[in-house]
Amino acid sequence: MPNQKSICVTGVTGFIASHIIMSLLEKGYRVKGTVRHLSRLEKVPWLAELAAVNEQLDLFESDLLAKDSFNNAVDGCHAVIHTASPYVINVQDPEKDLLQPAVIGTENVLEACRRSDSVRRVVLTSSVAAVTDEPDSNIVLTENDWNVSSSLKRNPYHYSKTMAERSAWEFMKSRHPAFDLVVINPFMVTGPSLTPSANTTNLMIRDIMTGVYPGILDLNWGFVDVRDVAAAHVLAMEKPEAAGRYLCAGDSLHMRELVDILREGGYERSFNLPRLDLTGKAGSMLVKLLSYTRPRDTGMYLRTHLGNTIRYDNAKIIRDLGVHFRPSKESILESVEDMIAWGHLKKR
Repeated sequence: MPNQKSICVTGVTGFIASHIIMSLLEKGYRVKGTVRHLSRLEKVPWLAELAAVNEQLDLFESDLLAKDSFNNAVDGCHAVIHTASPYVINVQDPEKDLLQPAVIGTENVLEACRRSDSVRRVVLTSSVAAVTDEPDSNIVLTENDWNVSSSLKRNPYHYSKTMAERSAWEFMKSRHPAFDLVVINPFMVTGPSLTPSANTTNLMIRDIMTGVYPGILDLNWGFVDVRDVAAAHVLAMEKPEAAGRYLCAGDSLHMRELVDILREGGYERSFNLPRLDLTGKAGSMLVKLLSYTRPRDTGMYLRTHLGNTIRYDNAKIIRDLGVHFRPSKESILESVEDMIAWGHLKKR
């Protein structure tokens, strides 16, 4: 029996959003998805084909920067999952390309929800970028932590995610809408893609495998599989007791451990895995000097993350939402096979 509740998902062409809509459709929900241009659906054939054969999915044209653009998509929906936001590290104009779409887009979606008499919950896709932009090995991050360091000049992507989430909470405080807000803060998202495009984290893994990195750097990340992220969004929408922010990450891995996983997976024979150890003080100093030759924001990311171990407590999302995280090793190896299948990685 189809679930008669309609759920709006913004930015359905995205890596996370595509898994969210598939999960919702499998559960029988009606889904109203937003895309920027309906006239360009031929560029995302999987979505056009899905909408053509599934009566539970309707697509709407919406622009993050256009006021009232989300009204039709939101109208009649029980909940809204807002995922649409730029995820790019290097841009020409951080304010125009990152900050404005993230903040104004979030405000436009929330205002459309406020005007609706049906929306009871909004789930916002935020990021670890809104929690920190320079991990401190001595601090265990929780939902109480906020990124207070980023700016348009320092890690502007992190800044856009921080300001968008802060804007959402300020909206709730000042406008007192009839709905409540739950926020998911994923870390580095891996796993198979439902679309031909590759997400940023998987592309980072590709770069590690194809010689883009000069060696093994003193970097570590928290990883989470995209299917677990999608499940977290749906559970946050469904569970009445869900509240506040949720750090969404499973295992943390050092780059050395990531390379070891790839080597154990048998990829050393077919790809150029890094061997040079640049994790010591001298190596990190060299990498920091080399970072100034990289694109501006990539260089800034390296300088603010090298040598810092990210530590975090994911107990809240496990306790409240019952999310069970796949092992990072499993997800990373699936990501590699998926990129090979899509043609993003070519064996030598």
